[in-house]
Amino acid sequence: MSLSTQKMVEQTIESIVQIMTPYGSGSGFVIKGLIVTNSHVVGGLKEVLISTKTLPKAIGNVVYDDPAYDLAFIRSPLPIECDHPLVLSTSQVHDGDSVIAIGHPYGLNYSTTEGIVSKASRLQGEVEYIQFDAAINPGNSGGPLLNEQTEVIGVNTFIIQNSNNLGFALPSYVLTEALEQFLAMGEEGVIRCTSCKNLIPEETIQNDYCPKCGTKLDVAKRRREGYKPSGVVALIETILEGLGINVTLARRSQRSWRYEQGPIRIDINYYDNGIVIADSALCRIPQENIEPLYDFLLHENDVLQRLQFSINENTVYLSYIIIDSSLTFRHGTEALEKLYREAPRYQKLLIDRYTALEPKFDEFE
Repeated sequence: MSLSTQKMVEQTIESIVQIMTPYGSGSGFVIKGLIVTNSHVVGGLKEVLISTKTLPKAIGNVVYDDPAYDLAFIRSPLPIECDHPLVLSTSQVHDGDSVIAIGHPYGLNYSTTEGIVSKASRLQGEVEYIQFDAAINPGNSGGPLLNEQTEVIGVNTFIIQNSNNLGFALPSYVLTEALEQFLAMGEEGVIRCTSCKNLIPEETIQNDYCPKCGTKLDVAKRRREGYKPSGVVALIETILEGLGINVTLARRSQRSWRYEQGPIRIDINYYDNGIVIADSALCRIPQENIEPLYDFLLHENDVLQRLQFSINENTVYLSYIIIDSSLTFRHGTEALEKLYREAPRYQKLLIDRYTALEPKFDEFE
């Protein structure tokens, strides 16, 4: 018996994972205690940022990286509790079957699209993928493709750009085989060779070559080298580390970071035009007492050093803005330290004195 899309989402949402790296974001899902996603989502890293509806942001360890089938498995530092755990389908997929895809396209959390299987087996390279027409976008990669019984029939893997909803999912039987092979090894840190397809324990790899067939393993090199920021990005991360912030947890992309302190959220973004902006959304302007609120903000801008208030639509921000060529460790540290210190104080003052409204954030963002 099939379930409504709403009921399917309710039953599966706790199993859906958002994955973030310096290179971008993607999706994943929990199967047998592991987080399943695509190899291209984890980007050859050993550690990635994960979060779910029940698990706050945490650092997950990539224990299996399989560029041959574009699969990766992540180990969460804490168990991810799911009332309705996902299961892999053992049924045959047919053309015309109804499917839904769940993921985080463009960072829009827990987005769901419906469609049908356009072609149950479409050969791309050496793999037969499920072709379907449910709309998916960047960020959906690694999420589950579900049938009407909420069983996983595939891993959403890629789309054809500029096409009309041409999505492709790795079939569940490939995932099942990979899981069984990985779990049978009983090791963490396993890579599949793209040439001979053997599973290779990372510790046995020398000079980034497969010990079985001698093929150069690019993913082994990327995992060994890790992510190394440079220039202004490295300076920003050095400043954050000096303030006691876990940069891996704060990092949202190569040029974006987020730090949360109680009710305060501080975003730091380094833009292509060379401007670095660190800001905190303090509150929304009320319908009453607007003039005295504006007067207060203008007065504070006259006396504040390094920081300034601004209003975007109806939200009041406290910000630190600087050109990258002017950013120094000392200047940036002093400014961000002041922003972290003053944002909670100003938020409380604006809400208490001027009846400003608390800011709105996406529940799971």
